[in-house]
Amino acid sequence: MITLPHAPLAQAGIDAAIDASLRRLRERAAAVDPTVDALAAAIERATNGGKRFRPALVVAAFETLGGRIDDTPALYPVAAAFELLHTAFVVHDDVIDHDTHRRGTLNIAGEFRARGRLRGADVAGASLLGDAAGILAGDLLLHEATRVVALAPLDDGERADLLELVDDAVLVSTAGELADVENSVTQGVSLDPDAILLATANKTAVYSFSAPLEAGAVLAGAPTESRRALRQFGQQLGLAYQLVDDLIGAFGSAAVAGRREGGDLHEAKQTPLIALARQSENWPEVADALSEAHTGPVAIRVAQRALAASGARARMESLVADTLDSARSAVAASLLPDATRAMLLDLADAVQDRVP
Repeated sequence: MITLPHAPLAQAGIDAAIDASLRRLRERAAAVDPTVDALAAAIERATNGGKRFRPALVVAAFETLGGRIDDTPALYPVAAAFELLHTAFVVHDDVIDHDTHRRGTLNIAGEFRARGRLRGADVAGASLLGDAAGILAGDLLLHEATRVVALAPLDDGERADLLELVDDAVLVSTAGELADVENSVTQGVSLDPDAILLATANKTAVYSFSAPLEAGAVLAGAPTESRRALRQFGQQLGLAYQLVDDLIGAFGSAAVAGRREGGDLHEAKQTPLIALARQSENWPEVADALSEAHTGPVAIRVAQRALAASGARARMESLVADTLDSARSAVAASLLPDATRAMLLDLADAVQDRVP
């Protein structure tokens, strides 16, 4: 994930608001049942360790648009809601992908699989417990994110706007994730590249970029034109970010990807990169190489070479560049303050720098 510089006081405010939500959840859980208390503790661990980019983006938009923190006590709680939302999606995504680890340690599903085994469950039972824990933890986090915004010290108009942003983030991200899974399991069907591109954008663009930016604008009292510009920029930047993620998933090193090299190829994910390769006359060779990619590192490297030879990698890099140009154009055509424009252009550069 890209980083965003911000003042230590802002980081402290973000951290305190997130910690307050997690502490409330833990206290409520402890009063209900020991197992759900263990789930709340696992949620705390899942939320720690991230770069907390999305709440920082809320604060950066707010500050560069002239917002005054002393007059806006809702800033940090609203910013925290986007981190809770992100954690919810990550936890659910791990269940969908049957992953048991994240950042090198057991995730929530992994912790509860281990818990099940310690309590005598067989492999199938432990797996069921782990998946149930992941689903329920994500549900709790989704509820908590909405609850924080609903109870933040806001006027009615601000609250309605922010809840609509959260609603859009949840719905659009759900659409992107479901389409992504459907695309992955229907490998025998020739998939429309535009449909794959839409799923790619929906997975990340709204909840990671356009919604946090707009939330900061709402809190700063920015005009509709500024919100519209931030939304356009965020949608384009989010698409570019996910396209770069797909390149990293196919070609990035294990250190950069945070998992095995060529992980998307190993898992046969139907990404825009694969859709572009399908349009190449080299597709039969690429398809043969991809069909063996699950067998190990040597086969993955063969698939990487086949994708590059088909021209798909170069076309993908060009698509990233064009999408970032569109994001920058949205900034250039806007009437946003100079500080906001500079912050957004730095973000576009940071996404460009992630291309493997």
